[in-house]
Amino acid sequence: MAADNHKNQVYIPSNFFSSLRIAITGLILIIKNERNFRIQLFVATCIGLLGLFLDFSHQDWVSIGLLVALVLISEAFNSVVEALADTISQEYRVNIKYAKDVSAGAVLISACVSILAGGLIIIPYVLEYLRTVGIIA
Repeated sequence: MAADNHKNQVYIPSNFFSSLRIAITGLILIIKNERNFRIQLFVATCIGLLGLFLDFSHQDWVSIGLLVALVLISEAFNSVVEALADTISQEYRVNIKYAKDVSAGAVLISACVSILAGGLIIIPYVLEYLRTVGIIA
């Protein structure tokens, strides 16, 4: 048995650029269809602008980027779980509820960790800026 026999033959991309197009389509779809993803992208953009204004260090940019990615990836997987669960059944099923709840919980954990870690990164920059402009001593 060939290694790829388990895959759906209709959806196998023919080359790298086909795979890339599919991935970009997926990003467009999640931005278009998922309100929470759009909110998270907006927050990420605001943090990025704040980072430009406060002149984050290279290491802090990397850290913030990983935190943003953690939240966005968690949200994307949550959307996948919800879509697959809704495809399986629209009726109430305890296992589907469990999968959706756990998936949403994972997003919550990633968001909370990102807020806490992001705060630890950003607050010193904000305090330094406030000292620089004379708002605090």
